[in-house]
Parts: sequence; structure tokens; C-alpha cells
Amino acid sequence: MLKRTIYIGNPAYLKLKDNQLQIIDPESKEIKGLVTVEDLGFLVLDNYQITISHQLVVALQENNIAIISCDAQHLPFGLMLPMTGHVEHSERLKIQINVSEPLRKQLWKQTVEAKISQQMLLLKKLGKPYEPMNNYLNSVKSGDTTNMEGIAAQFYWKQMFEYFSRNREGNAPNNFLNFGYAIIRSVIARALVSSGLNPTIGIFHRNKYNPYCLADDIMEPYRPYVDEMVHHLYLQPSQPKELTREIKAQLLKLMSCDVVMMQKLHPLMVAASSTTTSLYKCMKGDLRIIQYPILT
Repeated sequence: MLKRTIYIGNPAYLKLKDNQLQIIDPESKEIKGLVTVEDLGFLVLDNYQITISHQLVVALQENNIAIISCDAQHLPFGLMLPMTGHVEHSERLKIQINVSEPLRKQLWKQTVEAKISQQMLLLKKLGKPYEPMNNYLNSVKSGDTTNMEGIAAQFYWKQMFEYFSRNREGNAPNNFLNFGYAIIRSVIARALVSSGLNPTIGIFHRNKYNPYCLADDIMEPYRPYVDEMVHHLYLQPSQPKELTREIKAQLLKLMSCDVVMMQKLHPLMVAASSTTTSLYKCMKGDLRIIQYPILT
């Protein structure tokens, strides 16, 4: 069953009753919504006047539901996940920790190749120049030692948006991209936990201050799905450049959008689980290739 994403942008009191998330207006005490906890996948909190009961938090964690909190700029800032999301957590963690360096480099090579391939497919789909991307794709080495990911990105962004520089603190559409990427990061982190993997222990990213290194690795081939939606939203003539509630609602739909995985359509959050499951099998030695979706 496809899990639901609930976004709350107004003051609210959230509590658990009869295994349901109750959304209550803090002034009128009126119940504004009821959602069965088991149906949830993500809960997005985007208002400083939201109060959530600890009993509800525990129930959400028991069901492997990701709680995403937004900052003053209304961008996803914090992510709460259960410490264990799989019955074999300890065994799988040992396998993850003991992955050899050559295997890490091969897994990163596959991931970079998948990302560049996705970017190339998107440029082609949008009718933009894409031919050099094929050369970058075929030049990726183990561990991406020649940084084809970065070189391809320079070409890619020049084609995607006119007079654009990708910068987390930059002008629009950077704000749209930041929100979308944060959502994808949360999806991948949740899928990793569900597969018994620790999202902190990366195959390439190793920043000691980053608690989601592996999520940042594995999300890379999923970024073009954000890019495609942002390209569509941003280029609409009447579209405001601010990150409005309507824009966020559209970007949250990324979680359930259909993607092609193994020649079949799957919601993106389901595809993410297939990717992280295949990643574990690669670490264990049961598979050689990580399963990533293909943009169509």
C-alpha cells in the first residue's frame, strides 16, 4: 500500500487516539483531520506553533514514519527516524560497516553513472542539448576519481535554466530545488532505515558532521525527478518565484509520482525501497548492480 504524506502548515495540536493521528485546532479545539497511523509514510511540520504529543511520536516511529520539520525559511531542516527499522538491523549494520573500499568505489561509480544518465535523459526529454553528457557518462572511473559528476553538472545546469547557478543560498529556482531535494533525501533516508542500513555510513560522502551521508549518496540519481518538476513549475509565466504553499504541495507529490524501475511503473517511494534493498544485497555480495529508476 502506498503511504500517505501529510503536510501541516498551520498552528495545530497533534495527538494519538485509537491509532489515529488527530489534527486539532489549538484555539477552537475542533478536530481538523484524522489519519490512520499505519497509512502514513511522512509527516511534514511547517509551523512553529505545532505541538505534537510524545505518544504520537513513538507511534510514528514504531511504524517507520519519517517526521520532517521545517525551519524559518519553510525548508525541510530536521528528520526524525526510528533507530531500528529492520529486524536484522545489527547483522546488516555489521555488513555495511565491513564493506571493502574497492566495493565502495564500484558502488559510487554505478551511482554517478546512473545520475549522469538520468540528467542526460531529462535534457533529451526537454529538447535541450545533451550529447556531451554521453561522453561524461562513458568516462566515469571507479570511485569517480576524475570527477565526471561535477563536470557533467556544469554542462547540465547551463542547459536546464538560462543564466542559472546552482547554489543552496542562490536565487530562485534554487529555493524550489532545495525543498525538493530535501524531500527526496528524506525518502531515501527512510528507505535505508527500512532496509536495515544506517544512513550515516556513506559509500562516498564522509563528512563527519553529516548524519545522512549514505542518503546523500543514494539520492543522486533521484535528483533529476526534482529538476524536471522544478523546470515545469518555474517556467510557468504566472508562477511566483517564492516557495509558496502551492509549490510545496506540488513538490511533495514527488514522493508518489510514478517512475520506471525494472521496466515497471512504481511510486517513487516504493522505487527508493527497491534501490536500498538492492544496495544491501550488493554490500552482502548477492547482487552486483544497484537498482536505480530510469527517467522516461
